[in-house]
Amino acid sequence: LVRSRGLGDVYKRQATLLYPKCKMMIDEILNYNATFVEQKGYEQFITSKYPDKHLAVLSCMDTRLTELLPAALGLKNGDAKLIKNAGGLVISPFDSAMRSLLVAIYELDVREIMVIAHTECGACHMSFEAFREHILARGIDEKTLETIQYCGIDLNKWLEGFHDTASSVRQTVDTIRRHPLVPTDVIVRGFIINSVTGQLEECR
Repeated sequence: LVRSRGLGDVYKRQATLLYPKCKMMIDEILNYNATFVEQKGYEQFITSKYPDKHLAVLSCMDTRLTELLPAALGLKNGDAKLIKNAGGLVISPFDSAMRSLLVAIYELDVREIMVIAHTECGACHMSFEAFREHILARGIDEKTLETIQYCGIDLNKWLEGFHDTASSVRQTVDTIRRHPLVPTDVIVRGFIINSVTGQLEECR
């Protein structure tokens, strides 16, 4: 696919060639969006950018949590800042998740942070070796991987998951608490949510 200059029409033509019998999901979403706006479906969601509960939640991007997580926590639109990635992790003190948390603290008056992993997480036991075959099969060549490694990016470490969910949560909580830019009065606690029932278990 052509990925430069924002050429939406090129994307569509290329995608049609690759998947001629499939209607693109993004097109369906755009059609729905037009109706949503026309019917003023947004009115019930109007709120400010500041979280009413002064809360940020770092969690996994797993689709099972899309509605389950806020429902299980009793959160409605506007209550909290939701930050998601694969595994609900802070993998380094200056990664994008940590950056988002710092913005939430200093710009949006967040005072409490919940780190919430979940049962049966796909990031558990994730590894670069498991990805390699899929990456190559999708047209990324070995030379590209070698170049990335040569530039100092350790793909084995970067795409490594975790092997114990509770330990991973505690490590992320500890990284946030000990971060030199996080005030000591910010409360940080870690949990595992059941992907089916929504029950929370605290990782102490």
